[in-house]
Amino acid sequence: MLITGAGSGIGRLMALEAARRGATIAVWDRDKAGADETVRQVVEAGGAASATVVDITDRAAVAAAAEREGPVDVVINNAGVVTGATLMEASDEAIERTFQVNTLALFWVTRALLPGMLDRGRGTVVTIASAAGLLGVAKQTDYAASKAAAIGFTESLRAELRDARSPVRTLVFMPYYIDTGMFEGVRTRFPLLLPILDPHKAARRVIRGVERGTQQIVMPPMVRMVPVLRALPVRAFDAVVDFFGINHTMDHFVGRGPSR
Repeated sequence: MLITGAGSGIGRLMALEAARRGATIAVWDRDKAGADETVRQVVEAGGAASATVVDITDRAAVAAAAEREGPVDVVINNAGVVTGATLMEASDEAIERTFQVNTLALFWVTRALLPGMLDRGRGTVVTIASAAGLLGVAKQTDYAASKAAAIGFTESLRAELRDARSPVRTLVFMPYYIDTGMFEGVRTRFPLLLPILDPHKAARRVIRGVERGTQQIVMPPMVRMVPVLRALPVRAFDAVVDFFGINHTMDHFVGRGPSR
């Protein structure tokens, strides 16, 4: 199993969870110290892992790193960044970085590793998207757009694999905010319905989903109401979103940069 952005956050937790279940882990991260620490924890827990420093926004670097890896049957596109600024406050560089990491890297990593899965006739491509891909809120113009693209990427890839009658599967994970530090400072008005998610539970759900061949995971269940609510007129839809306080979840955002 290869996990991008596994040097911290939910990426590290998924690596540990998968290793407990017998998977050999390949950690890709641009932070060498973080990647090495994940490997150390996996090995300490009795698993097997290796770390590679990779800038997943660099197509050539991704292709070269993929060539050096052995067979990969599961790739988890996990690396992500968030700006947490309004459209007019976000810098050009931050906006570009969001799409390079959250969207374009999906293409480079998957295109580098998918051919081996197709040749072997097995594998799973996992995309860690977000509920933000279903519902955009203030201070997430770039992030929500990048995650909507990630959802569309997975749906189209699933369609292509289905048309090709390939046994290779896809899984898209669309969580509400996860308490990893990436969204430090976000708040939720109704924590029973829309809780800030426990990262350990989220990691377990994804790895269990890979094992079971699940194609889509949404957390918490309340998020599944978003497509239904879109049948409402726009003003009514916005009123519901405002009632639940979703549009103000980022008001006290602090964050800590790359994670997920």
